[in-house]
Amino acid sequence: MEKGTWHPGALLTTSGFYWQTCTLHAGVKLDIFTTIGNSRITATEIAARLQADPRATAMLLDALAAMGLLEKTADAFANTHEGLTWLSRDSADYIGYIILHHHNLVASWSKLDEAVRSGRPVRQRANFQDPEIRRNFLLGMFNLAMSTAPRVVPMADLAGRKNLLDLGGGPGTYAIHFCKHNPGLRAAVFDLPTTRPFALETIERFGLGGRIDFVSGDYLTDEIPQGHDVVWLSHILHGEGPGECEALIAKAVAALAPGGLILVHDFILDDTRDRPLFPALFSLNMLLGTEGGQSYTETEITAMLENVGVGSIRRLHVKTPNDSDVLMGVKGG
Repeated sequence: MEKGTWHPGALLTTSGFYWQTCTLHAGVKLDIFTTIGNSRITATEIAARLQADPRATAMLLDALAAMGLLEKTADAFANTHEGLTWLSRDSADYIGYIILHHHNLVASWSKLDEAVRSGRPVRQRANFQDPEIRRNFLLGMFNLAMSTAPRVVPMADLAGRKNLLDLGGGPGTYAIHFCKHNPGLRAAVFDLPTTRPFALETIERFGLGGRIDFVSGDYLTDEIPQGHDVVWLSHILHGEGPGECEALIAKAVAALAPGGLILVHDFILDDTRDRPLFPALFSLNMLLGTEGGQSYTETEITAMLENVGVGSIRRLHVKTPNDSDVLMGVKGG
């Protein structure tokens, strides 16, 4: 909400908005939208399919209908176009995994005051050792990247470039889109061994197993493969403190051949640090889960790049829905 428009009603709406958030999370977690599919069925039938309490199921369905995610006629429920498109697992546009990842963050956000008092995280990264939490996170990143990559990739001119390193690339979504857009390009996804099955599955789904490799490693502690002419860092910096970011960028640039490109994609704050809203809130999310992670400003990222010999730095101004953007520079440029 813009400054100057707050009043008691707006404050109370914001304070209680998590009620809608939790209702959405429950609908996705219970797989309500997939269960309904293209049919129109009663709450009793839905409860039976979910093996859930009929009265409680009806209350959840009514709330989802009130939110405009379901349609209710008499005592039967059907999906809206939006629910069927984005919240049913049978849809190619399903974004439920990122919603489930958000659900996994709720407990830590309820302890934000504790994190502010202590300056320490209240959510441990070790949570990602849980297979379901890790899957929701990785496939949630896939959900987000599938909507963002088609905007980002065409804006980066990789003409003549032959090999790209997707550093911390997760399921490899950006490597896939870069290769699809640049027919002469090969890529390698560098990420933790636990990520490998998800990445290989995604790469094969797009028929790019012959052009994209997966390399296992920890980019903070392990050596990074050398000799690439493009390095792509997407949503990596915000997970680390300034010192770790500088060291990581130095390693990434060292992996580039002379004249190679480095592209940094992240949530970017204005120099005042109080806008845009999403990167400012995301800094708090990093406070809750990391020792030093935060959103950074364009000036801060540019300085990190310049300090290791990157020049000709420019911002691509992608204008994604969550205020992420790309800085691109040339090694020795």
